[in-house]
Amino acid sequence: MSAGVPLRVLVVDDQELVRAGFRMILERGGLDVVGEAADGLAAVELAGSLAPDVVLMDIRMPVLDGIEATRRIVTARPETRVVVLTTFDLDEHVLAAVDAGANGFLLKDLPPGDLVHAVGVVARGDALLAPALTRRLLEQHAARPRVEARERLAGVTDREAEVMRLVASGLSNAEIGRSLFLSEATVKTYVSRLLTKLGVRDRVQLTVLAYESGMVVPGAR
Repeated sequence: MSAGVPLRVLVVDDQELVRAGFRMILERGGLDVVGEAADGLAAVELAGSLAPDVVLMDIRMPVLDGIEATRRIVTARPETRVVVLTTFDLDEHVLAAVDAGANGFLLKDLPPGDLVHAVGVVARGDALLAPALTRRLLEQHAARPRVEARERLAGVTDREAEVMRLVASGLSNAEIGRSLFLSEATVKTYVSRLLTKLGVRDRVQLTVLAYESGMVVPGAR
């Protein structure tokens, strides 16, 4: 996305009124809604032809659900970011969305301004999870077997581990930089290096790995 060019958003939901509401909110927030889809299969096709920056994805839809649609989109277009929106605060949906490659997960009843903000956050490359869902997600992943996750961290340096812990706590690159007395550009380099070294797609999966490995414990300060 070039500077000054509105973010391109694809809205996916099987309810027309919901799509219309999202379109209105996003366009009022200065974003460009390039298309709408009523099912997951149509979403995959439109993501390929319209090349949106961000896809707002419902979970429960006919033909193809939002989880599988997310998986297909991020596989075909890694540069496209996906924010999953649902009315269902259920653990299996959170876990499945993250495992499918979603970059954000929000409940549909969030305030309009938060929706516009969420699109901007994921477009910049940050992860975004609703607070109530974050706790559930991390508790579930922290309860998983940790041996393999710990082994993956064997090559992580002390400084990289510091950055990873702060990413897992939800801090932005700028906030991490202030905490560690590093420039934002340096933090970005550390995060990019961690993603490559650990073979994870984005900050969401980096956070999950931090909890799975026991590097970060839910509720600990």
